Amino acid sequence: MRDVSEVENRAVVERLVRCLNDRKIEVMDDLFHEDAVMDWPQSGEKVVGGDARRSVYGAFPGLPTITPRRLLAENDLVVLEARLDYDGPVFLSTFIFELRDGKIARETAYWAEPFEAPAWRAQWVTVEG
Repeated sequence: MRDVSEVENRAVVERLVRCLNDRKIEVMDDLFHEDAVMDWPQSGEKVVGGDARRSVYGAFPGLPTITPRRLLAENDLVVLEARLDYDGPVFLSTFIFELRDGKIARETAYWAEPFEAPAWRAQWVTVEG
């Protein structure tokens, strides 16, 4: 077990975003532990282990373009808020990464479709474009 800095853990997640945007999913093997779990609570699915991860990403019908909004790191926890564009459908997402020894041990992901801000609260809020 080695001591890994928040900067190094943050760099792992930044590299994950780059490899997915570049469609180089084979790089994920360098970033995830072989026994890593990808947890998708909204659908109730868990992708357990490298073989399952490689199979899911190898069969993916179309990877999104990921635009990070915010990336926070503390100890072995990295949180990424991002916009995922699937060449049409867009999802605003939050990923919680738990790292161990400089690699991702667990990813928990949530996706939500954007929606129109209701008019009733317009006087108190600003709306991003």
